[in-house]
Amino acid sequence: MIQIKSAKEMESMRRACMISAAALRYGGQHIEAGMMTLELDQLMYDFIIRQGAKPNFKGLYGFPGTACISLNDTVIHGIPTKSQVIRPGDIVSIDVGAKVGGFNGDNACTFACGKIDMEAQRLLDVTKESLYLGIAAAKAGNRVGDIGHAVQQFCESHGFSVVREFTGHGVGKELHEDPEVPNYGTAGRGPRLVAGMTIAIEPMICQHDHKVKTLADGWTVKTRDGGLAAHFEHTVAILPGKTEILTKGWDEPDSLL
Repeated sequence: MIQIKSAKEMESMRRACMISAAALRYGGQHIEAGMMTLELDQLMYDFIIRQGAKPNFKGLYGFPGTACISLNDTVIHGIPTKSQVIRPGDIVSIDVGAKVGGFNGDNACTFACGKIDMEAQRLLDVTKESLYLGIAAAKAGNRVGDIGHAVQQFCESHGFSVVREFTGHGVGKELHEDPEVPNYGTAGRGPRLVAGMTIAIEPMICQHDHKVKTLADGWTVKTRDGGLAAHFEHTVAILPGKTEILTKGWDEPDSLL
């Protein structure tokens, strides 16, 4: 069931999303070549706790980390470890969120570790732009399919492909709520978007083929062909006459804590 937030609940969402965005940007700022992904994860854990919030990924469905940290051909759900080291030229996707006041925030960004090749940069640029095209389609009166259609058309027009098995979602008292928000689809189809909805829009885009595989750890999702993948995400609120990006802070430095 889709949850519609009251004005008071929306304020709680704004607080949770502000902290989530600040944690994401903080993690991105601390990426260094030679760093273990577990070390980066611990930095974000400490940051979220200092804000009086709770890392909402940690322990969710048994996930061990504060954040999903996914390198290069890992699409999503990378588990932070002592053995995985970030190297120059890697692309590093961080997906992290915080819970405070009974509500959740959720956001993601793919960062570059130093200089990356031109095709990797193009993948990041196109995926990020597709996120904002999806957000532009997320208006009251539109449908969920309008979001996916906007993302898919743009990414495929640039030669990239859209992951099918994983989608965006509603966000609120639970981290994952209805509706599912695919990054592909047909305009004019799917649940109608109405004021009071809060959803996570999160393009997961592959350099080559969209087929993915989940490793034996039950979490790590990689591209089947070994191509790169990028992941960008905002939590947004559908409001009367406008759509508000609740996690805008990771992409707008001056608005952070």
